[in-house]
Amino acid sequence: MDKFIKYVGMDVHKVTIAVAVAPSGGGEVRYVGEIANTPQAIEKLVKQLRKDNGDLKFCYEAGPCGYGIHRQLSELGWECQVVAPSLIPKKAGDRVKTDRRDSLSLARLHRAGELTAVWVPDGAQEALRDLTRAREDMKHLQRQAKQRLLAFLLRQGRSYDGKSNWTQAHYRWLVSAVTNPDGLWCSGGQDA
Repeated sequence: MDKFIKYVGMDVHKVTIAVAVAPSGGGEVRYVGEIANTPQAIEKLVKQLRKDNGDLKFCYEAGPCGYGIHRQLSELGWECQVVAPSLIPKKAGDRVKTDRRDSLSLARLHRAGELTAVWVPDGAQEALRDLTRAREDMKHLQRQAKQRLLAFLLRQGRSYDGKSNWTQAHYRWLVSAVTNPDGLWCSGGQDA
C-alpha cells in the first residue's frame, strides 16, 4: 500500500500564509486557515499536520518573499516546491483570486502533479542575484537622472556643444554651470 501523503498548498504573503491540504488518494481538499509568516508558525503548522503521520509535500508560488520557507521546510526534512506563477494552470474565466482559493488550488494541482517547480538558489547565489539586481536598478536610475538633467538644460535653451556627453569635458562644463551660472547661460557649451 502506498504511503499516505498530504499535499500542502501555501499562498505566501509578507505577513500571512494561507494553507490548504489535499490528501493523497483523491480526498476532499480542505482549507486549514491562515498562519503568520514566521519560522515558529511554520514549525507549528508542520507539527499540526504530522499528527496522523504520513508524508508532507509543500508548495508555494515564487514571489517577493523569497526562498526562506523552502529552506526551512527542507531543513526540517520535508519536500517543498517553489512554483512558477506563470505556469500554474488556470481555468478559463476564473478571475476571482483570494488567498483561500489560491491555497486550495495549489494543493489540488500539487496533488495532481500539474505544477512546474523553479530552481531554488542557495543563500549565496540568492545574495549575488540580489546584488546584481540592485546594481542594475541603480544603473537604470542613474541613466534616468542623466536624461532628466540633459532635458532640463535643453528646455532652458542650453546644450553642450562638445563631442559627447558625460566625458570629463562635459563634467567640467556642468561644474562651471553650477559654480558660474551666468557663464552657462551666456557661453553655450565650450570646453574649459
